[in-house]
Amino acid sequence: MHDGTVAERRATSGVLTVPNVISVVRLLTVPVFAWLALNERDVAAFGVLALAAATDWLDGRLARVLNQYSRLGELLDPAADRLFIFVTLVVLAVRDVVPLWLVVVIVGRDALLTLVLAVLMAVRAGPLPVHFVGKAGTFALLYALPLLLLAEMRGTLGLVADVAGWAFALWGVGLYWLAGALYVRQAVDVLRRRR
Repeated sequence: MHDGTVAERRATSGVLTVPNVISVVRLLTVPVFAWLALNERDVAAFGVLALAAATDWLDGRLARVLNQYSRLGELLDPAADRLFIFVTLVVLAVRDVVPLWLVVVIVGRDALLTLVLAVLMAVRAGPLPVHFVGKAGTFALLYALPLLLLAEMRGTLGLVADVAGWAFALWGVGLYWLAGALYVRQAVDVLRRRR
């Protein structure tokens, strides 16, 4: 009876789970951040970015604690992260907060992995599980971007935010590309086994 109830709860909570709701809320805050940042309401935009970074950690933690795993969640969480990072980078580049090369390096990696994923999906072999290194890279970038926005402030706070933001950004880019290389290697192994 108990096992049936747990299985039933898992089946009915496949879409409407607490972690999925948090991911959707994170997606909905993307245009809010963009509007705030483009209108130079930096403190509020910083708050939205900080909230997005916190919810990125929170939804994964709650999925484990509440045992609420779903296929939708596995796709929604990284999609929300990618969209938030992409929009934030573009907005910050438009405002000359970050250089164009940072946008190209991060978006280029995502474009490469999208191509690899398309190949895997075409042979019904993907998507592959997200690697811990990729999660760490995303985490670093989600903290780098609000700090780089905060670095626009004058004084000691801006200076500290600038140094910390670039430290997170460079670590994030390194981990991001390392995770990309690991994903490509996994994909090549899967495709070889398929042959």
